[in-house]
Amino acid sequence: MATFTLPKNSKITGKSQRHTAPDANRLQKFKIYRYDPDSGDNPRYDYFELDLDDCGPMVLDALIKIKNEVDPTLTFRRSCREGICGSCAMNLNGKNGLACTTAIEDLKGEIQITPLPHMEVVKDLVGDFTHFYAQYASIRPWLQTVSTTPSGKERLQSPQQREQLDGLYECILCACCSTSCPSYWWNSDKFLGPAILLQAYRWLADSRDEMTGERLDELEDPFRLYRCHTIMNCANVCPKGLSPAKAIAEIKKMQADRQA
Repeated sequence: MATFTLPKNSKITGKSQRHTAPDANRLQKFKIYRYDPDSGDNPRYDYFELDLDDCGPMVLDALIKIKNEVDPTLTFRRSCREGICGSCAMNLNGKNGLACTTAIEDLKGEIQITPLPHMEVVKDLVGDFTHFYAQYASIRPWLQTVSTTPSGKERLQSPQQREQLDGLYECILCACCSTSCPSYWWNSDKFLGPAILLQAYRWLADSRDEMTGERLDELEDPFRLYRCHTIMNCANVCPKGLSPAKAIAEIKKMQADRQA
């Protein structure tokens, strides 16, 4: 099972803590990764037990209940609670996903919650997205044109052209796919990873964008694009049901057609 990246020279050797719900009817155990860099302590796991009859159905509900009623120091990101913002992405029983759309009852046995793999940990379940966002910015994820903007009009697309963006624009940049990809673990300094490459193809597939050649030139690199080995972890974990691997294959086809 993939593991998250720990701070350098550290191991999970800190003293674990256990919190039990008294007089509970349907107990669910949670094993949660804890790390506070300001404390100077090594990472550890804390154990919590919640009564599911007194808790919402989703993993995020459990985390909020723990933070509000048991341990206010527990740190995690969350916002929309509807699978739209991607803030609560984390590793749940060994699989990346969104805590807000993952039902507690869909996870078997003790639920282990850790940060996303291969990210430096800011605190507890919060990963450092600095490098991920820098890679996203590197592909210039906005419409680029050289022709004059139509006066008072939008740049129009046909329904068929618009359909080419289906399965691409829905990406919420939660990083579940990239942090589940072994190729990204090994080469994240150079390989853009599934999420960013899917976003790159979103603009390559957009009929309104006029910088296709320049975008492909920037991706023509042994590492930025071609470290993808179609392991397919990205499609397996995407909470929106997208296939970054398919998008990457389409970019490779575009590169091959250019060189034919």
